[in-house]
Amino acid sequence: MKFIKTLFSSVFWLLLAGLFAVCLAIAGAAIYFIPGLPDVRQLQSYELQTPLRIYTSDDKLIGEFGDERRMPVDFDEIPPQLIQALLAAEDASYFDHQGVDPKGLARAAVELGATGSIQSGGSTITMQVARNYLLTLDRTYVRKIREILLSLQMERILSKEKIFELYVNKIFLGHRSYGIAAAAKVYYDRELSELSLAEMAMIAGLPKAPSAFNPLTNAERALIRRNWILFRMRELGHIDQAEYEEAVQEPVTAKRHQVQLEVDADYVAEMARQFAVTRFGKERAYTGGYNIHTTLDSRLQPMAQRALANGLIAYDTRHGWRGVEEEDIPRSLAEAQDRTERRGLEEELDESPEVIETARRAAERSETEIDGVDGDVSNWLQVLERTPQLGPLYPAIVVENNGREMRVMIHDGQLLTLDWQALSWARPYRSARSRGASPNNAADIAKPGDLVRVMQRDDESWRLSQLPDAQGSLVVLEPQTGAILALQAGFDFNASKFNRATQALRQSGSIFKPFIYLAGLNSGEMTPASVINDAPIVLRDGSRNLWKPSNSSRDFLGPTRLRVALARSRNLVTIRLLQSLGLSETIDFLGDFGFDKSRLPNGLSLALGSASLTPLEMTQGYAILANGGFRVTPWFIERVTQGEDHNLVEEANPEVACRSCPEGQETVDIDGKSYRIAPRVADEGAVYLLRDMLREVVERGTARGALPLNREDIVGKTGTTNGQRDTWFAGFNNDLAVTVWVGKDDNSSTAEYGAQAALPIWVDFMGQALEGKPESMPERPSSIITRRVDAATGRLLREGQGGGIQELFRADFLPSTQPVRVNKTIEEESSSQGTGTYEAIF
Repeated sequence: MKFIKTLFSSVFWLLLAGLFAVCLAIAGAAIYFIPGLPDVRQLQSYELQTPLRIYTSDDKLIGEFGDERRMPVDFDEIPPQLIQALLAAEDASYFDHQGVDPKGLARAAVELGATGSIQSGGSTITMQVARNYLLTLDRTYVRKIREILLSLQMERILSKEKIFELYVNKIFLGHRSYGIAAAAKVYYDRELSELSLAEMAMIAGLPKAPSAFNPLTNAERALIRRNWILFRMRELGHIDQAEYEEAVQEPVTAKRHQVQLEVDADYVAEMARQFAVTRFGKERAYTGGYNIHTTLDSRLQPMAQRALANGLIAYDTRHGWRGVEEEDIPRSLAEAQDRTERRGLEEELDESPEVIETARRAAERSETEIDGVDGDVSNWLQVLERTPQLGPLYPAIVVENNGREMRVMIHDGQLLTLDWQALSWARPYRSARSRGASPNNAADIAKPGDLVRVMQRDDESWRLSQLPDAQGSLVVLEPQTGAILALQAGFDFNASKFNRATQALRQSGSIFKPFIYLAGLNSGEMTPASVINDAPIVLRDGSRNLWKPSNSSRDFLGPTRLRVALARSRNLVTIRLLQSLGLSETIDFLGDFGFDKSRLPNGLSLALGSASLTPLEMTQGYAILANGGFRVTPWFIERVTQGEDHNLVEEANPEVACRSCPEGQETVDIDGKSYRIAPRVADEGAVYLLRDMLREVVERGTARGALPLNREDIVGKTGTTNGQRDTWFAGFNNDLAVTVWVGKDDNSSTAEYGAQAALPIWVDFMGQALEGKPESMPERPSSIITRRVDAATGRLLREGQGGGIQELFRADFLPSTQPVRVNKTIEEESSSQGTGTYEAIF
């Protein structure tokens, strides 16, 4: 007996000591952390700010970032059943505890110790508000202690209703919706008061995992989560049995309702977002009500997007069918639910087997039939709803094959029939250079239940397509200012957010050659008539190996004028030209064009475009050629304003080209605004000569594919790198400088040349952009004169000498004169010395 009393006494004092130690620890933590906690009172006047909005130069919306889908609501505007659904899902004892739920924390601690993870949460709604508004999201014990202390403070200062109001307006609920009112709009396009009980429970299920329990992307999992919440509401007495039975059987009704942008320019919108975050900080950028007005032209941008997308699809079609995007998709939501992954649903499924049973019945009640298709296709419609359209490519599910016809379903259950003309191109892809045998019938291409892509032709018929394997970039600059007028940096931003216009360092190939030629023309050492030998050359590459460059055609023309060499893109002539000019001098000249000299190879391969540059950098170089030699810098932020009144925050002041301004003038007025004049980096006459030589590329060289535009004012250059990894076309007139790049992100071969892959895209864009516009060419500088030269030697012909061709020159840099050719036989027969020339006789 004495032993038992002693034992109980010892246990009592041990527990008392433990409790005292815990109290001391809590008090110590409070003393340590409270002085550094944020001020909870700031939540009393917390205002949800307006989002960051991005516009074209003519105020067409191209992007919204931050909390743009937040629609704040007051507590008394929230339907009681939605409040009850959120409490059932997140914090059933919310109105009873003082900010912290000891049972919940203890349960979470036990789960963490037993399984290494927490299934049932542990954070109250108050703690979530503290975390979302006042703390970071770091998963640390220190943050958890701060969260608990803030919650206790918050409950003393704010009412339960105010805390709940803060919660429902801040939580992220998927698809860029913040807050319950925004979610109601995004998923159901209705006000909160118009939602059904089942829809309220669906929204209440999102805070735990906005992606995993999303009715658009994971409808089968969302159903289980929704019905568990309805089960909890019934158990807690919030709804009766009749309400419960009706709600758990309601089918999934969510659909995507997005903010409609006026112009598709996601890559530039993302560039503007990054600018705003750098300039204003992440929090202020997204909530400060800033409006960024870009330089984008709302007419040209859609043209750029379409031209690039269509060009990449055309390229991809030439190289074969790579197969379906997804196979064997279950027709019905019930079948999909049977196959769904149950991981992450432990809390919901452990509650009661009733949850999975009611979810299955709801899935069965989601049964959807459409005319022309046998059976339930509810899951097919869900898959099509959640699969985004990419460029002009719509997701489609194969319904049936009938010989050489394929029936497919697209969004909203619309059925399309693809004839053999729409399918026959789909020879299996083997490599960039080979394809398999032609298909014999539609079943060789795809089977029912497979996800494919289709696109509409200009004649409104449909054809089979696929997401292109190649990528591309199209950049448009205004030559006089450097303003970015259009930029498409990939097939579709939603397929790949990598900005190939500004981030992809790719070898430039032959589109870099004009700058080597300009270096020669600018120096005065070369003219368009200068002759350089197009013959084999062997050089040491800095190691024991020898470099033996060749022309793409593998032939040699011998002595060749520069005009001809550029038009035919002769590699060996360009190498010898760079060799004669001097490598370091040429690199210095190129640096003035804005090219990063640290990325220019210190070797003669520079002549062939071995420098890795971005499409934007190349477009800048061509813009300088287009404006007559002024170094303009690309820019895209026109002005930044704030608030609905668009109060000016800052405004761009770029350097501009001014051909008519006298040397030494520093500023020029344009439309009532003063601009700095950009520095001249090349002689006006030399640039004019190069432009005239580039016209030869279009008329008789590698860019003859641009002739159908039937315009004299466009010039440009094709480019293809080793192994056909990069294909380019860069060209311009006075008003637009445009560069197109086509290649693969993994740097593998395209198996095509610039004239095949890139030039058609450029022609497509320029044909639209210049339609109905007069030709725009520079005036011929007074320093440029015309002289006849010998076609073989490039030397001037004397007055009276016959033959020859017309060529342009800078007046102060003329070639030497062609010597008089004397034929001794004619001189002897004429018995008159000095008359034995062909010119004298003929």
